[in-house]
Amino acid sequence: MDTIIRKIRPEEYRLLREFLYQAIYLPEGVESPPRSVVDLPELKVYVTGFGTQPGDYCLVAETEEKVVGAAWSRIMEDYGHIDNNTPSLAISLLPEYRGLGIGTQLLNTLLLLLQENGVLRTSLSVQKENPALHLYERAGFRILEEKDTEYLMLRDITNHADMEEIP
Repeated sequence: MDTIIRKIRPEEYRLLREFLYQAIYLPEGVESPPRSVVDLPELKVYVTGFGTQPGDYCLVAETEEKVVGAAWSRIMEDYGHIDNNTPSLAISLLPEYRGLGIGTQLLNTLLLLLQENGVLRTSLSVQKENPALHLYERAGFRILEEKDTEYLMLRDITNHADMEEIP
């Protein structure tokens, strides 16, 4: 399966709402929330007005002319917020495209794009049980803080600004 990783187009920003919903981790046996959950203030910050703020970056994964995943970052007051200079990252794939390496491609390409634009610190929040935790650790994110059911993670390459490749 050929996958293209590319910048999101403005007419595709509406897709971020679906990918935000898909990013919600649900442990086995937990019922999916209604799609309207993404309208809650603590989730809307990920997508509302995307593309209008400096530092809004988003890449999508496209397979067979269908967008199957998205990874984006922005500076916002979200679950992964550290400070007003460190963007938070979100990533998700449609369920049938998980476990195929697309998320790794998407994440690494976004991290490289951020680095090329001078963004050397990125944060995120992940549920402790979420298998994506290992993806983030492989990409260089480290646990900064442990909360009840989640970790606040940070990838900081400020001491490695001359890095040419994302691990």
